[in-house]
Amino acid sequence: METKVIKLDAAKVDSAKIVEAAAVIDSGGLVAFPTETVYGIGCRVTSDSLVRLDDVKGRSADKYYTLHIGLKGDVEKYVPTVGLKAKKLIRSAWPGPLTIVFELGKKDIDKQHKSLDEDIFRNLYRNYSIGIRCPENLIASMLLQQTSRPVVAPSANITGRPPAVKAEEVLEQLSGKIDLLLDAGPCKYMKSSTVVKIGKKGMRILRSGVYSRAELETLSQVGILFVCTGNTCRSPMAEGIFRKYLAEKLQCNVDDLDKMGYKVNSAGIIGSSGFPASAEAVIACAAMGVDIKAHRNKALSNELIKESDIVFAMERIHRDRVIALEPEAANRCLLLAGDTGVPDPIGQSQQFYNSCAKLIEGAVQIRIGELEI
Repeated sequence: METKVIKLDAAKVDSAKIVEAAAVIDSGGLVAFPTETVYGIGCRVTSDSLVRLDDVKGRSADKYYTLHIGLKGDVEKYVPTVGLKAKKLIRSAWPGPLTIVFELGKKDIDKQHKSLDEDIFRNLYRNYSIGIRCPENLIASMLLQQTSRPVVAPSANITGRPPAVKAEEVLEQLSGKIDLLLDAGPCKYMKSSTVVKIGKKGMRILRSGVYSRAELETLSQVGILFVCTGNTCRSPMAEGIFRKYLAEKLQCNVDDLDKMGYKVNSAGIIGSSGFPASAEAVIACAAMGVDIKAHRNKALSNELIKESDIVFAMERIHRDRVIALEPEAANRCLLLAGDTGVPDPIGQSQQFYNSCAKLIEGAVQIRIGELEI
């Protein structure tokens, strides 16, 4: 068999040639194509095609391949429940040089088993997990969107040899073994994607690549912000109480939340800063085992909103201010206690503060229960 080579201009991709390549994959053929990292071998997810892929790569059949998707939203077809940190990684790093291995619970695995073709399910999921990559390379993205079945795309090389980063290197190893090669010149990064596994216990790097650990920790950090008027009563109480219950859900110490990748913060809309939480708020929180004595208030800013994945406002006026500063935050800014709102305790009795803290605690427990970790 002769491997057909189609040259493509990455700056002006011929869509007809992408359609041709997709048809080859859909018919069971193997197509090498460029990504931003290395060249991959596109193969439809059917047992017969995967047997041929194993043979071409010289790879044992007990190893699973990574699913490649053309649009990051397609992840929902394969991972019904995506946790907060995984969502943040998807939003920050996809499309891009990152492979994510998602851990699925039994409920989600059962759902996928029922909704997917048996052959597809058996070849994509292993030990309650699935590996997925969403390349940023335009040719790869177009090709993956054009195919009619799920596609895996391991590196275009024989197992044990270096991944191909140029079309010439693909042909050197695989000429006559694959059906088609899309030649668009050298890959952008010329090194493999970073592979991370992410689940309830956090994130673990399985293979080093384009992204460093430090970069991934930054990209996956989840920011949660509480907003009230002066940031001396309601929002610092909410911040402290939320940290307590989030730590319980993550089964870690409150002081370790930052290490786990969760940054919980609070701010006020009136613009003052440097003042401690009110004495009454400190007392109300202490009764719940929450220490906010070290709190110092800060002003709400566009930067604080942008770095937050979820913003909880005490009242509608606070939500309106958040959205006025950052309109794109509208879909992620919620009223902590719903339409009830959290009344301002400033100038009220200690009993009022205690009641306010209890209201916040109940709302926080509900919100924590809604979060997928």
